[in-house]
Amino acid sequence: MNMADQLKYKEIFSQSVNEPDVFWGKAAESVVWNKKWDKVLDDSKKPFYRWFAGGELNTCYNALDYQIESGRADQTAIIYDSPVTNTIQKISYKELLDMVSKFAGALNSLGVKKGDTVIIYMPMIPQALVAMLSCARIGAVHSVVFGGFAPNELAIRIDDAKPKVIISASCGIEGKKTLPYKPLLDEAIKIASHKPEKCIIYQRPQVKAEMMASRDLDWNDLMKDAKAVGCVSVAATDPLYILYTSGTTGKPKGVMRDNGGHAVALKWSMKYIYDMKPGEVYWAASDVGWVVGHSYIVYAPLLYGCTTIIYEGKPVGTPDPGAFWRVISQHGVSVLFTAPTAFRAIKKEDPNGDYLKKYDIKCLRYLFLAGERLDPDTYHWASDMLKIPVVDHWWQTETGWPIAANCMGIEKFPIKAGSPTKPVPGYNVQILDADGNQLPNGEEGSVVIKLPLPPGCLPTLWQDDKRYLEYVTERPGYYVTGDGGRFDEDGYIFIMGRIDDVINVAGHRLSTGAMEEIVSKHKDVAECAVFGAEDQLKGQVPVGFVVLKAGVDRNPDDIVKELVQMVRNELGALACFKEAAVVKALPKTRSGKTLRSTMRKIVDGKDYVVPSTIDDPATLDVIAQAAKTIGYGKK
Repeated sequence: MNMADQLKYKEIFSQSVNEPDVFWGKAAESVVWNKKWDKVLDDSKKPFYRWFAGGELNTCYNALDYQIESGRADQTAIIYDSPVTNTIQKISYKELLDMVSKFAGALNSLGVKKGDTVIIYMPMIPQALVAMLSCARIGAVHSVVFGGFAPNELAIRIDDAKPKVIISASCGIEGKKTLPYKPLLDEAIKIASHKPEKCIIYQRPQVKAEMMASRDLDWNDLMKDAKAVGCVSVAATDPLYILYTSGTTGKPKGVMRDNGGHAVALKWSMKYIYDMKPGEVYWAASDVGWVVGHSYIVYAPLLYGCTTIIYEGKPVGTPDPGAFWRVISQHGVSVLFTAPTAFRAIKKEDPNGDYLKKYDIKCLRYLFLAGERLDPDTYHWASDMLKIPVVDHWWQTETGWPIAANCMGIEKFPIKAGSPTKPVPGYNVQILDADGNQLPNGEEGSVVIKLPLPPGCLPTLWQDDKRYLEYVTERPGYYVTGDGGRFDEDGYIFIMGRIDDVINVAGHRLSTGAMEEIVSKHKDVAECAVFGAEDQLKGQVPVGFVVLKAGVDRNPDDIVKELVQMVRNELGALACFKEAAVVKALPKTRSGKTLRSTMRKIVDGKDYVVPSTIDDPATLDVIAQAAKTIGYGKK
């Protein structure tokens, strides 16, 4: 019996934070190393900590070749389930390895080598996973950009990552609409200062992309002549990927993930957090463009020898609110991980669970939810319907895997609605006040993690150590999560939401600061405030209040329409910026600071105290009135 199976949460957690080198050294034995590490935890350059320094491995080898050597050649690695194209395709570990080793050879033939960067801009199709794993195979660093992101956002990422090659597809499919990617990609490359040498385009039957002879290559043509290649050994501390996350300023932050710590932490999490067994079917209903897709559609399930599902569809409308139940019952899913938004959408369309009754989903052991706060209402609905543990867990793009969870593979705690239970082993979570003092249970403050962060988190930001320091110098010795929260008397953590201005729209983190930057570019706008309002379906949606320049006498509705279009053009449709009102003035402090949190309370219909620092209290009535006109505030 594994030692961890005999120990309860308390002992495991205690060892993970008090003897991290012993704890993670043991966990690392489940990964195949080409060269063993010299040191589990290298803390010689604090606050830059590195895990498994001196060690060498290959992530793709661990995810594919090793699984085949362990007897999984014929086991299904990927189930591609696409209701929007009416396709179900199963790819075995052996077939996936053949595709990956050939595509890795194709990348090699274009001059892509260890340390080069490659941007992947793709929909939810198996080729996206093939592209990611092929980069890992040859030691190239991939950066996946969510398919359909607006050209401007893609251009910013091209200039930061400086890819040698960009891999894309002719289109994505959103419900019944096809979204051609190639015009977006061409426009992004035009805007970007950095130009990739080549673009590889996977032509889908729904849309044929126009190719540029000198630069663009057809995926299938490349694969015809490609020679399979083996794995390149990389240092544990070498980068595996870059994933851009919204910063609070216009420039996104490139979260860098290394190879060694990432493989160890993700493999560990499959057993101890999700209680999976190799060979079972795991489904993360997310997108490869987000961190959940990287960690739990691609890497963790394959590193652990599971079958993973790529689902190209929605929770409702493809074709109905029974979509998730069909996938679970048809493919024998053991664990589902998705965002609360998905369940709010299902609940809205099928409140009594009539569609659920059509399917046998006895195979499903747990539902894990993350990406935004799980409201108690949705938790109770899902729990009553499914009659299995519904596990809220909390993490960030930066950490790459859960910070707090009810670890189903260690000790199952009673669930409390509204709490992701307790810190996961490896994460020494604390609540600090404004002066950096630790707060007792019950008191709310800033949620921080004592350094070092466990393996699998961000060792730094891509080529931006200075900006990484912002996370770890505000409270020396701690990583600042940017969330507020508290522990209760039983040691359960409650996360109360962002301290900064990044909001969570349907599981997507978006910067209201970036939206304000766009809105304020409008020729008629003098100033504006954008913040997240509570929304039953999406968790939060951005709401804007706009003050026009003096002398502007156009129809405010026309201006609002233009603002919505501007945000859509620059950030993409997923920003969900649809509601804005024109007002005479914004409430401010005497020092000129806009009172966003007070405005947010007004919009959410909550009680608020008029701040003592306010310049003109009458402006609060103006906001309350304007909120009503767009359907918010006290009913």
